[in-house]
Amino acid sequence: MPYLSRVVIAAATAILLAGCYTATPDPEVSSRDAEWLAQVPKAEQDPIYARYMMKDDTGEEPGTIIVDTKARQLYYVLPGGKMMRYGVAVGNEAFGWTGTAVVQRKAEWPDWHPPAEMKQRWPHVRDTKGGPGNPLGARALYLYQNGKDTLYRIHGTNEPEKIGRAESSGCIRMRNIDVIDLYNRVQSGAKVIVK
Repeated sequence: MPYLSRVVIAAATAILLAGCYTATPDPEVSSRDAEWLAQVPKAEQDPIYARYMMKDDTGEEPGTIIVDTKARQLYYVLPGGKMMRYGVAVGNEAFGWTGTAVVQRKAEWPDWHPPAEMKQRWPHVRDTKGGPGNPLGARALYLYQNGKDTLYRIHGTNEPEKIGRAESSGCIRMRNIDVIDLYNRVQSGAKVIVK
């Protein structure tokens, strides 16, 4: 195929997709957030994992979070037939979790307390105070089933280069700016579907 034809097809495809996907600006952040975010390592982002507003095709109620572990995407259903898409890192095969839960707790720059089984696997992990070096990043949404903590979280990360991979111990990791955006939208009690 001639070069000019490929360019025309690529441009036409971009125009058609522009109606389906809308890039969204970063949320406003506090001065503390800005200072701490500046201390977290930066990573190149594959556009497939960028935050986009798009048409909702989930059939779920607004306010619902859906995590597609195979696609490494999290969707937040908005009113008016729209949803926000975010790239995520998910649990590797040995530690992946699926199911339905609710967001019962939300925290900004949370402390990290690794579960006992994680400390057994990796004796070097320690409790860590909230801040730029914390593995939970800027925000955390705590997932519960039947009133019981699942020990799984949707949270930020201090390893943004791993977005798009199956690298975690089961939690759903997001870029810090994306988890701040999601945190600002999500209400306690929100339904979360991880599949």
